[in-house]
Amino acid sequence: MSLTDILSPSDIAAALRDCQAPDSFSPKKFFQISGMSKKSSSQLKEIFRILDNDQSGFIEEDELKYFLQRFECGARVLTTSETKTFLAAADHDGDGKIGAEGIDYFKYR
Repeated sequence: MSLTDILSPSDIAAALRDCQAPDSFSPKKFFQISGMSKKSSSQLKEIFRILDNDQSGFIEEDELKYFLQRFECGARVLTTSETKTFLAAADHDGDGKIGAEGIDYFKYR
């Protein structure tokens, strides 16, 4: 399964265009534009599984900086500031990584 099985390719493209400039990434806005905020918890968990590059059950800071590239291989890398902000917003227990429930969090923000 790929992200385009769950999300519209045109919505993904629009979300990536919106955050092309460094330090312009907003997780909440990306989730809205890409259509992720409209997905069910089970669909978000499937998206999380796809984004969890090493299949550890968590998205760590090293994986998170490549978040946009999981949607399109030529997309930019998140800046250190964007990565840390994204991690802080979705890391509910402060362990330095995001579990599947952390991604679901942006649906409700």
